[in-house]
Amino acid sequence: VDDADLHAWIGKQDITARLIRAIVAACKTVPALNAWFDGKNLTRTLHPQVDIGIAVDTDDGLFVPALRNADVLDAAGVRAAIKRLRAQVEDRSIPSSELSGYTISLSNFGMFAGRYATPVVVPPTVAIVGAGKLSHDVVAVIGGIEVHRRLPLSLTFDHRAATGGEAARFLKAMLDDLALPN
Repeated sequence: VDDADLHAWIGKQDITARLIRAIVAACKTVPALNAWFDGKNLTRTLHPQVDIGIAVDTDDGLFVPALRNADVLDAAGVRAAIKRLRAQVEDRSIPSSELSGYTISLSNFGMFAGRYATPVVVPPTVAIVGAGKLSHDVVAVIGGIEVHRRLPLSLTFDHRAATGGEAARFLKAMLDDLALPN
């Protein structure tokens, strides 16, 4: 777990789109977490594309549709795809094929409450990122203190398929991307 510092962000930004962008950047930096693990054969399959399972909470339970090819979408494309997937989940028109096959997952539980969590990895994926509730925290800076907007992140990964070093580098790549202004 760690906190992304959003202090450099300019203007209003789509937090989910930025999270998706950060996950894509981290997958490019550390491909080991954009993978599937076969526990029976003890094999890992790395994926060239990034298909992110987006947790959608409904009155009937949790659904996780796949945001396909997130690595080639811009922020507007991400927002449009998420809106489409959410609408299809809510009206139950989403094809079952869209509820599987993702290569990594995102749980944005912070939109409800909670700072950190231990999201559960759903096989065959190797990792899931959890985003907690935004906060304004006091941060020590050279010469004093400032209040920065920060986003808590939790990363759960299958240690059979990835090392702790890979997971830490993945989280660092996300933090670095989220720290950028735009």
